[in-house]
Amino acid sequence: MADVIADLPTLIRTYQDVIEVFVLVFLTLLASWVASRILNRLERRFADTHNIYDDALIFAARKPLTWLILLLGLSHAAEIAGRDTDVEVFELIPPLRALGVIILVAMFAWRAVRFVEERIVTGEYGDKEVDATTATAIGKLLRLSILITAVITAAQTLGFSIAGLLAMGGVGGIAIGFAARDLLANFFGALMIYMDRPFAVGEWIRSPEREIEGVVEEIGWRLTRIRTFDRRPLYVPNAIFTQISVENPSRMENRRIMETIGVRYADVDALPKILEDVRTMLREHPEIAQDRIQLVNFNGFGASSLDFLLMVFTRTTVWADFHAIKEDVLFRVAGIIAKHGGEIAFPTRTLHVDSIQGLHSMDSEAPLAPTRPADESSAQTDDSVQGGVRG
Repeated sequence: MADVIADLPTLIRTYQDVIEVFVLVFLTLLASWVASRILNRLERRFADTHNIYDDALIFAARKPLTWLILLLGLSHAAEIAGRDTDVEVFELIPPLRALGVIILVAMFAWRAVRFVEERIVTGEYGDKEVDATTATAIGKLLRLSILITAVITAAQTLGFSIAGLLAMGGVGGIAIGFAARDLLANFFGALMIYMDRPFAVGEWIRSPEREIEGVVEEIGWRLTRIRTFDRRPLYVPNAIFTQISVENPSRMENRRIMETIGVRYADVDALPKILEDVRTMLREHPEIAQDRIQLVNFNGFGASSLDFLLMVFTRTTVWADFHAIKEDVLFRVAGIIAKHGGEIAFPTRTLHVDSIQGLHSMDSEAPLAPTRPADESSAQTDDSVQGGVRG
């Protein structure tokens, strides 16, 4: 009985600890449930405002806030349960709790940046056009900053010396720089793309120096993914773009129709009227850019044609529409040539020969040749005819 009375304070303390842990766990779960309900109501209310930032706040806070409440409540409950014990594992609770808080805060910022980046690119929250490449670059830089800040803060919390880490990083930076030259070159190549903006996601690019042509799908920190026109993915290191010239047809203002058309030499008298009608047709064509130069001029004497140059620009830059317009222009030119009785020339050769009748009269006045075998006579006749044709 005396032992029971002696252990009574310890038992009461133990029961108090159990009750405190139970109450704390219950309140933690209740607070987590209440926070989830509040976030749901705020989400429905903010949905009416159509503001990207309050929606990003709710989206980013949903999981981290719930987990933060559970982390704080359960860690304190674990401290209460182990405060009268000598188990060393309970000494790890404060630093682990601090580490968890840092991770959850970084997770909140990461999710908010990601939400804003994705919605801005798609234009879901406004009619203002935002460059996808710029938005992606800023988003990546912000997320990288969040990650570096979280790592440094976590290292400081766990007792590591930040000054020592920075000093070690400075000493090893040279070795790492030499070992990762290509990686760093690609990284700075990506920065140059983001700063100079020679192309953006969704644009058609090509390089006259390399076999690179297609539509840009993604600009990463190391590689740029291009979808070629035969639907194959092409991965190009970003450092390549600092060494080559890149053509961006997506940013052209017009497309050019440039053709050399030839008519027969027999149509030389009709050629001035043909050229004038072609010029009139182009000035009245609704799809031809009238603020650009238009050239329709007799250009030279070809081997079998009188050639004239046609050069105009279309209003559209769409590839398929351009070819439809070019087809219509060429058909109209062909119709104009036919209207004036002309024809489009094709490679021909005219052979001029002497009169065969004159050749026979010359042979009748010549003395008879000695009799020869039939085969030799036939061969001589063939040679005579051929010689007359050549003459």
